[in-house]
Amino acid sequence: MRLTSFRVDGRDTFGIVGDEGVIDLAARLGVTTLREALGRFGLDEFAKHSGHAPDAPLGDVTWLPVIPDAHRIFCIGLNYEEHRLETKREPTENPTVFLRLASSQVAHEQPLVRPRESTQFDYEGEIAVVIGKGGRRIRPEDAWSHVVGYACYNDGSVRDWQRHTTQWIAGKNFVGTGGFGPWMV
Repeated sequence: MRLTSFRVDGRDTFGIVGDEGVIDLAARLGVTTLREALGRFGLDEFAKHSGHAPDAPLGDVTWLPVIPDAHRIFCIGLNYEEHRLETKREPTENPTVFLRLASSQVAHEQPLVRPRESTQFDYEGEIAVVIGKGGRRIRPEDAWSHVVGYACYNDGSVRDWQRHTTQWIAGKNFVGTGGFGPWMV
């Protein structure tokens, strides 16, 4: 099942992507965002609606970031050895973690934007792990039960700003620098 957020007829909504179009789930589930629906319902509830005819053809849809209203976007930097070596970073015992703001994201078919303050705009293809069920102090053996899906993510980096300090946040949060979507599976 492919789930996405989108705009149609001037209205932001979310739904199931099919080959012919998108099934709008907002009215069917009585919630307004995919984030809210994922927190309230299991995927079985979404699947009950997958047999409906599309409410909008794909050509009428403007994609939004998969989760446009994410509360928190945690990113893991230097997440594979080749990249660590490429950047000439020392090995660490713990992963490098940084945050992205939801306002830094763009959707599928929207361009990433190099800010005029930068001459070193770069990108990295990533995978987004979408958390559907919240929690705190989750036991490692229960962690996968909180993951609801995965999506493509293009982590645009404003490298000259990213390297200003040891904190990467400045170079990871310019508006329009992170591509999220088109959907999660």
